[in-house]
Amino acid sequence: MTAPRPRSLRARLAERRAKEGDGRPLAPFRWWQALSRSQLSLSIPDATGSATEFTVDVHQLGDHADGTVRARLYRDGALASVSRLPARFAVPGGHIEVAVGTVGLRRCHFVPAVGDERQLAPHPRSAEGRRAAFDRDHPRASRVVGILSLAVVIVGAAIAVPQLLATLSQIPLIADSLGSFTSPLTLPPAVNAGVTVVVVLAGVERALRLRSSWLDDLAT
Repeated sequence: MTAPRPRSLRARLAERRAKEGDGRPLAPFRWWQALSRSQLSLSIPDATGSATEFTVDVHQLGDHADGTVRARLYRDGALASVSRLPARFAVPGGHIEVAVGTVGLRRCHFVPAVGDERQLAPHPRSAEGRRAAFDRDHPRASRVVGILSLAVVIVGAAIAVPQLLATLSQIPLIADSLGSFTSPLTLPPAVNAGVTVVVVLAGVERALRLRSSWLDDLAT
């Protein structure tokens, strides 16, 4: 029998951030929220053969009250728990983990106590849902887009890192101890801005597939 996976310190801290919800109903998903709201669901069966629907709802622009981005977990359409991100919600058989990156969701997965984790299914009207539909309907084109977006992010990181190091090396404390660094690639502000826009778009595409990582954060 496979042993249950151990909980890391980060996971335990994420669990403590979760607060009990007030049971309010899940608001309908509107078409104009496609780029600002992420909603993903998972059905978990119980011993009786029935299933409970768990839905994670994230407003990417933050809550109206304080601007903080939070994940909300709904159980059969009623708010069960709320947490700042990264979040880790306890559900039957395991946990649901949610994290965001610079340009969107980085993770929304069910992590069972035993077995392989799996991503929750996105709402079909959400940007993540539309990207998943494109992948199902046009798998070859989807792979090409995915490869291109990864290539753009890698190039963006390669451009950003030397310039970032050059900027940091101008800080007196660093310059005095390590010396200054001159970037071999210095782009005009207008070109830098254009590259940033392209890299952000590539990062968004990767986030819609929940494939973003620290590399995307570095590139943007």
